[in-house]
Parts: sequence; structure tokens; C-alpha cells
Amino acid sequence: MSRIFFFIIFLLSTLISSAPSRFQSYYLRRFSSCLALNKVTNFTALPQNHNTSAEYYALLKYSIYNLRFADQALPKPLFIVLPGTADQISKTVGCAKAAALRVRARCGGHDYEGASSVSLLSSPFIIIDLMNLDKVEVDLRSETAWVEGGATLGQTYKAIADASSVHAFTGGSCPTVGVGGHISGGGFGLLSRKYGLAADNVVDAILVDANGRLLNRSAMGEDVFWALRGGGGGGGWGIICAWKIKLQPVPQTVTSFVVSRQGTQRNLTNLVDTWQSVAPKLPDEFYLSVFIGSGCPAGVCVSFDGFYLGSKSEAVSVMTRLFPGLGVTPSDCMESSWIESVLFFSGLGKNSSLADLSNRYSTSKHFFKAKSDYVKSPIPLSGIRSAMSMIEAEPKGYVILDPYGGAMGRIPRDTIAFPHRSGNLFSIQYQVEWKAEDDQRRDSYIKWIREFYDVMEGFVSSSPRAAYVNYLDFDLGVTTDEKGAVEKARVWGERYFLGNFDRLVRAKTEIDPENYFRSEQGIPPLLSRPALH
Repeated sequence: MSRIFFFIIFLLSTLISSAPSRFQSYYLRRFSSCLALNKVTNFTALPQNHNTSAEYYALLKYSIYNLRFADQALPKPLFIVLPGTADQISKTVGCAKAAALRVRARCGGHDYEGASSVSLLSSPFIIIDLMNLDKVEVDLRSETAWVEGGATLGQTYKAIADASSVHAFTGGSCPTVGVGGHISGGGFGLLSRKYGLAADNVVDAILVDANGRLLNRSAMGEDVFWALRGGGGGGGWGIICAWKIKLQPVPQTVTSFVVSRQGTQRNLTNLVDTWQSVAPKLPDEFYLSVFIGSGCPAGVCVSFDGFYLGSKSEAVSVMTRLFPGLGVTPSDCMESSWIESVLFFSGLGKNSSLADLSNRYSTSKHFFKAKSDYVKSPIPLSGIRSAMSMIEAEPKGYVILDPYGGAMGRIPRDTIAFPHRSGNLFSIQYQVEWKAEDDQRRDSYIKWIREFYDVMEGFVSSSPRAAYVNYLDFDLGVTTDEKGAVEKARVWGERYFLGNFDRLVRAKTEIDPENYFRSEQGIPPLLSRPALH
């Protein structure tokens, strides 16, 4: 009976894809009728017969951060559903599965390859957008908080600060990033050298699986709970309704600074060379990253972002002792509360207020392509010079170097699915970004960043050349069919997850053996039977 059922679903979904005029409208009616029956009313459908729908397209584009994936020609979801409760998520998954529709979950829409909004796979799909599930409930007695899956980092940080001036959560600096995807991929940030990743500080979660069940940590089991934390937003475990996070102590006063340096390529190369020896060994309370871009009168600019859990005088003392060549002075530094430092590094602008951290709409959207690397041995001066020359040649390109060490080096690599721990000095994020008026040069920008990545091959991790799954990169490979999926996925999966890849496959087999939650870089199960085409 089961095999016959799956064959019928496979056949019907194939017919839907090949002959939408005859079959698609029936299944769309079936899905919308199922939603109505289950009292899920907040949704919009893809316009049929080439009609336009301002509501549908506005909602689709609202959370797309990388404008490369706002292109009208890309495959679109047949529905966008905005559930207001975990039960509505469960009902929506059930309705979608019954109508032979796949599901993509969207939190903040910042995934670098647009995988939460568009699809390279042939199956018809819907988006479950979690933006209405954005509550944050802080419990200072247990020093924890329940954060719904659609909340942004900014909303989360603001809610914590409203409850306490001496508690924080470790995560990234961009306030419009969705908590759900951020934690799923690990979640590195300014507090990670002190307290680890966002995913290291999760103590429970509520998951809707492919059967519509609501599962907490004990119900889903430790292997699946392990996989949720760092196993990738596209891992296909289900839809995270909420995370229970651990809050960490911060002092009343912290220190932040951004210092920019210009000069000859030789001087800047020496600064970066010193940084890579110093930053990973700084006290855990100190985070010091590097931004290298072009456009300065001298060609290349280098900026250092510093954050310290303590006073200005202490921060300057540490820099003077360990990195005197940077020349950080008290006038470079700002003392503030932790939440004010979040605003300082948010990129929201000088006139922004703390209230702006709760705004989930990003006003800084652009077109971009990104790649990533991990560095285990200091890059020689020749490698730094090569990077500087590449950046000098492309004004729209830049790199960000994030220091590891501290807690990141002490947490075992198999504690959660995220594996990049001891032995890593820093990570590299490569980006090239452009505006709509320059999009005709898209191919040349992408060619440049791929060439840059190739130039750096001899200076970064190898066997495999590692990457950070939160900087999703389809250049590493995608898995678009079920045949031999595990070995195909291993090509890119071991770059993101190293030796944790096989355990992720076992967890996927346990929670979603039919691979209902598929994506281009989602972990496949062993011997999966396609529930849908």
C-alpha cells in the first residue's frame, strides 16, 4: 500500500509540473481548501495566467536580502503562508504534503543563495514565512529565553536588554537576520570567543516534523537536537517554531571601536599579518576583526572592529600591550551598555535608535555573491599581498576576517553539528556586492570572486577546504535528485560539517526518512524513498 501511494504521488506531482493548466489548479484549490478547513487564513497565492498581484510579490520580496533572487524569471512558490501559531505551522505542513507540495521555511530571508525564497528543484513548493512568530519571552530566574522561530536577532537582543542590562545572547551583528536560520547554521558573533556560537547556547527547541508533529528536545531525541544546532538551515529537519536559549552575563560597561588605516600596501600587509598572530590569542573578552576593501585614495583600506567586555582603559591597555602597531587610543573607543554596542555594530547608521533594532525590514539590500574559508596557519606575506591585489582590482569586493580562538577553540567539534573549532585561527568571508544599475556586470563580479577564491586556495584549510554553512555557497555543489544523494551531498557536506557529516545523515534518516524537506544543500537521508517528486 505504501509503495503504491508514493508512486501515485510521484506520478501526480510529475503531471502537475508538466501540465499546470490541467492539474495545477486542482491541487492549488485542494491546498487552499485544506488551509481554510484548518482555519489557516493568512496566505497569498502565486497569480495564475500571468496576472499580477501586488500583495504576493511584495510579500515574496519583503524578506529577500540578496536581490539576485528577486528576479521575476526564477521559480516562485505557489503559496506564501504566514502562520500565527505552531499549530498552524503543523496544519500547513499537513496540507502541503497532502497536495504534493514541498515546503520552504523562511525566517529573515538572509540566506546567501536565496534558498528560503526560490528553488532550483523541479518540485512545486510553498513558503512558510515565520515573520508573525517573533515573540521573545525572557526568564531571568533561569537565565533563559524562549525565542520564536521568526524573530530577528535585533528583536531578540532588544527583548533581552529590556529585561536586563547585564544579560546578553551570543550571535551575529546584523539585526535583520532571522534567529531560526542563524542558529541552524551555528551563529558566530562578537561574543563567540567568550561564550561560543548561538547554537552552543540552545537548551531546547520546538520542531514541526514532516508528519506535522510538534516535538521538543526529549521527543525529537538527542541526535536530532544535536543536528538542529549548526547542521544548516537547509538541513531539512523540519520547521523550528521556537528555540530556548541560554543568556550569558555581560558587564554594565563594554567598549567598542572601529579604526581604519590607509597607507602603502606594504604597511597594510604588515598590519594584517600582525593581526592574524594576535587576534586569535587575545583574551576571550576581546573580539577584533578585519575588513579589507578598496576605494580609498591609496587603493586599499583596512578597518579593525574591536569589542571588549570591559572598560575603555582596559581595552586600550590590552591593545597597547599586544598590538601596539594598530595604535588604538582612548579617543577611538566608545564605552556603552551591551545593547548600545549592538546598535553600534548593526550597520543601521548614526541616527538610529535602540527601537530600530526591532525593525525586521532591511533597508540595505543589494545584489551579492559570497564565499568562505577557514585558516589554520598564518597566511604568508605573499598571500596577503595577493589578496590585497585582488581587492584593489575590484572596488565592489571585500573580505572580512573573523578571529577564532578562546571558547571557539575549547568546545569539542562534535558537541553540536558545527565542527570548526580548535586549530582555526580565523574565518574569511569573501563578498562582492553591487546595485541594480550595475547588474549587467553580474557575471564579471561573480567571475572575480571565484578567481579570488582560487587564488587563496594554497593559504587556507584543505582536505577538505572548509566553509561556513551560514555563508551558503552553491558553487560547492548542490544535490538536485535522490539517486546517490548521500555521496553527492558529501562533496559539499564535508566542507561545511567535516567529520560530522555522517552523523547528520543518520539524524536526517531518523527525523525525515522520506526527505520531504528537501533543498539544494539539505542533508539527505539514507535510502530515501521520495514522498513527492
